[in-house]
Amino acid sequence: MTETLAIARAIPPHVPAHLVFDFDIYADERIGSDVHGTYVAAIADAPDIFWTPLNGGHWMVRRMDAIAAVATDPEHFSVREMQIPRVPNPPFFIPLSLDPPENLPYRRAMAPLFGPVAVKAMEPGLREWAGKIIDAALAKDSVDFMADVAKVFPVSVFMELMGMDLSRLGEFRDIAERFFENQNDAAQIEALSGQILGILKGLVDDKRANPDGKLMSHFIEADMGDGRRMSEEEILAMSFVLFLGGMDTVTNVTGFAFQQLAQMPDLQARIAADPEGLSTAFADEAVRLFGVVNTPRLVVKDIDLLGVPFREGDMVLNLLPCGSRDDRKFDQPNVLDIDRKKTTHITFSTGPHLCIGHVLGRAEIRVLTEEWFKRVKSFRLATDDPRPFRTGTVMALEALPIVWDVK
Repeated sequence: MTETLAIARAIPPHVPAHLVFDFDIYADERIGSDVHGTYVAAIADAPDIFWTPLNGGHWMVRRMDAIAAVATDPEHFSVREMQIPRVPNPPFFIPLSLDPPENLPYRRAMAPLFGPVAVKAMEPGLREWAGKIIDAALAKDSVDFMADVAKVFPVSVFMELMGMDLSRLGEFRDIAERFFENQNDAAQIEALSGQILGILKGLVDDKRANPDGKLMSHFIEADMGDGRRMSEEEILAMSFVLFLGGMDTVTNVTGFAFQQLAQMPDLQARIAADPEGLSTAFADEAVRLFGVVNTPRLVVKDIDLLGVPFREGDMVLNLLPCGSRDDRKFDQPNVLDIDRKKTTHITFSTGPHLCIGHVLGRAEIRVLTEEWFKRVKSFRLATDDPRPFRTGTVMALEALPIVWDVK
């Protein structure tokens, strides 16, 4: 009875009973090591947009078109708060926590370093990093693909891009992981945010004294219009979101994709026979199928949308990974199919907050896949035991022990 009453108290009067569906984004018991597949299955009987009374109570949006409607309507759905449950002093990210048009100058400052031309110029370095990291992993007696490859390769690329000290990779990854693991703990979020900002402040100070042409030096020197330079607070807020994304996002997409690939020997054989020819298709399908970011919004103005009464102060979570598996948009949406004709998805969101790093992310997965299958004939899971994972606003696979056969 007490639990029932507690749940009822988390359902505001404006939320109709038929739209209520219990789901814990941080610890739902229905989620397993196949996080994406079990997530979709767990909410298969829920309304397209539903209210969960857990974690303070919030809306969840699971269909692609509905997600796009929310993501492209900043008048009603703001990014200025992105914590579920809400916390007193939410982290502030630039440009992620700014609604248009305020976010646009910062996106313009970042775009040249993350566009197709810039990423193509990075490719030799991506390939060198991938080869070195894979060779080091394969020299070991046993390999945890997450710890030895996925948690090292994209993070090394990001740290080099920023001009960070690569010897601190383990330290930085640990902080980023703890940040995402404690999204429902306001005190931990505040403490970890302070640690990250301290790291970034040290990097800003270093690059002011020793500019090196890397990304942080670019932010310090970027012309924001009329000769204005970003303030230190702006630089830190912009670097904050890049730190979290660079440490965690591509790592997690890669881990989930290779977990699935480890169970598909026929597809492995195809890619191993033509890694450069098939790596792009694999990367594109992996990104569709294994997105990891769920994006919160704060309702700042009442609106009735798609039959749902969104009211000021409500929190909303756009389930981008579920949207990219929408069975109204894709045939066999939960199947990894590199021959799929339609690859348009919503993994990177859409509209004014389309992920700025989507070109680089795809390139990292493509290059890593090519270099992996230049060396590895086949690989498989080392055990059938459940593998640890994380859910929440950014989902992660924590370990992936494998065995392999070299070419």
